[in-house]
Order: sequence, then structure tokens, then C-alpha cells
Amino acid sequence: MSSRALNILSRLDWPTLLTMVLLVVLGWLNIVSATAEAEVVWDLGGKAGKQLIWMGVCSVLMVGLLAVEGEFYIRTSVLHYALVLLMLMAVLVVGKKVGGARSWFGVGSFGIQPSEFAKTATALMLAWFLSRDGRPWRTMATRLQTLALIAMPAGLILLQPDAGTVLVFGGFVFVLYREGLSGNVLLVGVGGIVLAVLTILFGASESWYPFLGEGSGFWWYLFALASLGATTVAIARAATLPRKRRTATRWGALLLLGGMVFSVGLHLGMENVLKKHQRERIHVLFGIDVDNPDADYNIRHAKAAIGSGGWTGRGWAQGPMTAYGFVPEQETDFIFCTVGEEWGFLGSSGVVLLFVFLILRVLHLAERQRSAYTRIYAYAVASILFLHFLVNVGMVLGLAPVIGIPLPFFSYGGSSLMGFTLLLGILLRLDAERFVVLR
Repeated sequence: MSSRALNILSRLDWPTLLTMVLLVVLGWLNIVSATAEAEVVWDLGGKAGKQLIWMGVCSVLMVGLLAVEGEFYIRTSVLHYALVLLMLMAVLVVGKKVGGARSWFGVGSFGIQPSEFAKTATALMLAWFLSRDGRPWRTMATRLQTLALIAMPAGLILLQPDAGTVLVFGGFVFVLYREGLSGNVLLVGVGGIVLAVLTILFGASESWYPFLGEGSGFWWYLFALASLGATTVAIARAATLPRKRRTATRWGALLLLGGMVFSVGLHLGMENVLKKHQRERIHVLFGIDVDNPDADYNIRHAKAAIGSGGWTGRGWAQGPMTAYGFVPEQETDFIFCTVGEEWGFLGSSGVVLLFVFLILRVLHLAERQRSAYTRIYAYAVASILFLHFLVNVGMVLGLAPVIGIPLPFFSYGGSSLMGFTLLLGILLRLDAERFVVLR
């Protein structure tokens, strides 16, 4: 082995790499159990066997990523981004339709999902764009261009449609906040979440007064929002210094108008854009009664599987709900059910702690960088991992809508595993060169 390779290995962040490997192995064990393939584990035709093949491919991929100089990733950031955009456009035309979404390229019995690689490409592009000299983040032009860089792949993925992956792109706001985005934007985001919840609750309710007709509860809510907002703006204006009253009034009016437009748009989208089963999933999340008794089937059985595990679980490949397939997609989106049923509370807590450690470790890598490019990219990696972990586990526990998003390194799927391997592999190589300021 050359001295250069030994030097990279000595500077490699082994805690991060070993945590990733441990999660991949634990995920594969759960895939074996979830697919009831414990007796034919080496059958490469089954899902467990195919995942084993992907694990081998990703092992080779990781070695290749670590062997390439970090400057290569910087210089090809734009190329990666452009290629992914072309793939996202191509899949809309020639892609294979799976589960109602045209988001896969079919390759024999395997499939490639380009949206999984779009996260890495967007992270690289953001790091390249925001780290360039002469582009101060606080200018409006840079903000709009940054928003466009995130919105273009997200918009193409939404056309497939794949709302779960699009949601992950919202995590890039944490990257922008670290790079100087005002905290007021995050406050507006929190306010938007509150408005969204209220809009859904009142939009699904019947009238407060029977003679006004079904669904008029939303319009009463909108009237109350306008009245409360106008009163708040008036009070803020009266409490502000005279020289700042015009500015306070202008911003207050803009926020009120924006909130009302957001609520109306969300309500119309819920009623006219989303399909019935998608709307029912969201209503079930907020405890709203729906006509379909099977609307909460996944969540109900997922909770039952996790609860049946108790403190220590039923043992590997011994969970009855897992073995008999009571939870759909239990090897992909609902794989955490298998963890809860077979490993119990203690095992589930261990898996959660592993993910928390991995995310915190990535943040640690980000803050020790001398290169702005690597710091920004590392924060993007942490944001993607955090959103995937938060939404997937929240979905299984009934705290988030069922939107179909994999658990990193755990869920079955070659594209997902390759995508997350790319994310971490590139970061580990860039971090290994942290003593050489690349850019």
C-alpha cells in the first residue's frame, strides 16, 4: 500500500465510517427478518440477497470515493448537478411506474431511482455555489439563485410525484441558516407549520353552524385569521417608535397577506390536487375521522407491531406481525416496525442512538473544517440524514404522515443505499483532506 493511501486511512474519520457500516449490517438483518427469508438468506434472487449484492457494490463504491482526491468533487459539482437534472427529466419520459410514481429506471430485475442521487448532487452544488469568492450570501440575487438551485431538482421530483423526497429538500434551510440566513426566516417557517396544521384541521371540519353548509369551517377560520392578524398589526404599529411604524406596518401586512394566501392555497391543494387516499392519510394523522376504515391501516398495525415488542423484543425473526406481513412495505418505509417488534424498546433506543451519534458526528466534522466548501457540504449531509430519520421514524409512530421515505442505511433498496454511501463517502474523503484547505 502506498504512503499516500496510508496517509488518507490515518486521517479517515473511523467513528463515522464504522457507525455507517454497523447501521448497514443491522439494516440487512432486519430486511432478512421482514421478508421472511431467514432460511434462504443467501438466495440472491430474494430481497435480502439483492440487498447483499448492493452492499457489496456500495463497499466497492466507498473504496472508490475515498481513493479520489477531494478537488475532483469540487471541480465536478456543476457537472454532477447537471447530470442529475437530466436524469430527473428523462425518468419522467421513459421511467418505470412503481406505486403510482414514475421515478425509476428499470434495469432488468433491478431499478435505479435518480431522486436518491439528486440529494448528493444538490448538496455538492450548494457547497460549490455558496463557497465561491465574491458571492456574499446576504445579497438578494444570491438568495434567489440558491433557492432556484434547490427548487429545480425538487420540482422535477414533485412531478413524478414523490412528495417524501421533496420534503427532504426542505432540510437545506438548516444549511442556509448556518451560512447566514436570518433566524426570522426560521420563525416564519414555524409560523407556516402552525398555519398548515390549523388549515388542515378547519378545512376538514364541517361548519361551526349547520345552516352554513359543509366545509365552511375553513372560511370562518380564514375570517378569524384575518381579524386576528389585522388586530396584531394595529397593536404592533401603536407600540412601535414613530419612525419605524411604516416599516412595521408594511411587514405586518405582508406577513398577514402571505399567511392568508398560504392557507387558501393549501386548502385548495388538499381538496383539488391530492388524491383521496393521500388526503385521508393526512387527516388520520391529525385525528380527523374519515369514511375509509382502512385509511389508518399502516399506522395502526405499525404501532401494534412496535408495542408488541415490549422492553426486549420477541427475538430476531420471531415477530408474528413481521413474519406474516401485517405491515405493508415493512422492509422499506416501515422497517422500524421490525426493529420495535423483534428488538423491543431497548433495541429501538439503540438504533435511535446510533442515528443520533451519526448525525452529531457529521456536524462535528462540519465545524472542524477549514474549507467553506466542505463545511457547507457536511451540513447538507447532516440535514438530509436528519430529515430522513425524523420523518421515517415519526411516520411509523404515527407522528408524521405516511409519505414513503426510507430509513438511511436500514431500508431495502439499492438506490437508497448507494445515495447515502455517496453522501458519506464524499464527506469522509473531503474531511480526510481538512488540513489542506481546498477552497
